[in-house]
Amino acid sequence: MCELTSAWGTGPHKRPLTTAEGWGMASLRSLPHSGPFLPPGLCQPGEYSADGFAPCQLCALGTFQPDVGRTSCLPCGGGLPTKHLGATSFQDCETRVQCSPGHFYNTTTHRCIRCPLGTYQPEFGKNNCVSCPGNTTTDFDGSTNITQCKNRKCGGELGDFTGYIESPNYPGNYPANSECTWTINPPPKRRILIVVPEIFLPIEDDCGDYLVMRKTSSANSVTTYETCQTYERPIAFTSRSKKLWIQFKSNEGNSARGFQVPYVTYDEDYQELIEDIVRDGRLYASENHQEILKDKKLIKALFDVLAHPQNYFKYTAQESREMFPRSFIRLLRSKVSRFLRPYK
Repeated sequence: MCELTSAWGTGPHKRPLTTAEGWGMASLRSLPHSGPFLPPGLCQPGEYSADGFAPCQLCALGTFQPDVGRTSCLPCGGGLPTKHLGATSFQDCETRVQCSPGHFYNTTTHRCIRCPLGTYQPEFGKNNCVSCPGNTTTDFDGSTNITQCKNRKCGGELGDFTGYIESPNYPGNYPANSECTWTINPPPKRRILIVVPEIFLPIEDDCGDYLVMRKTSSANSVTTYETCQTYERPIAFTSRSKKLWIQFKSNEGNSARGFQVPYVTYDEDYQELIEDIVRDGRLYASENHQEILKDKKLIKALFDVLAHPQNYFKYTAQESREMFPRSFIRLLRSKVSRFLRPYK
């Protein structure tokens, strides 16, 4: 079957249109719109015939046809003429005004209307707006580009041994007026380690966008982390509570890239060791060390060992040296040795 792409029409109710309007017998076949695989003799854009094949006629004045193999032409609407016979686009219709990107021409009122939420239009002089793909939508009406379509999905219940939280639409800019809530409930006798590799929030927004991590939703509960600014320097920390309630909110103002924050749960018997590591300034002093905390592959390897210490033995000494700088290995080895053999 042919694919239908929805858009907003130009009537008083802005009914959804599809590019399948004006399709006839030829259009019911699974035909590409262009390329070397088109059957010979198909009517070209700006043409039509009873069956979509030659001999073809030019679209009459006041009508147009953008596709191949069609059995009719589309009216401009509103009594609008076209500039010539065989028009191939609504842009060939002689509208009273030319609409700019982010707008469509309404043939009933003969005015330019802003594209509704969830749609966009990148071109001049169009009579429709294109729907955002999938579950994405726009922050505002009058959008001009598909990049302004954003996924708003976020939040949820988290647990298990490793995972991450991320702002909606990451790594694209997050939507306006977002509100996301996550809870991390680790398995019994496990604590939470968080790494914030980098976070991008607009400082000029007067803290209208923020990320907070605390024990519960109560503003008076123990807070582990809170920020409303951009930080490109990574930081690691342990949760001050066994469970974490996390919230991200954005206002209608500026937007930014946001964040992707990984976490791992570890055996609470290692609490002293983990805190000793993440509080050591040498972990962040070296550019090489900082890059480790920003590297998804290396963080995954580290978290794999923290979540399941026995997995340390699956990494050979050679693999460890290839993955991590020597200074990083020395830092961890010295702390692990002191923790496991405190009296030697």
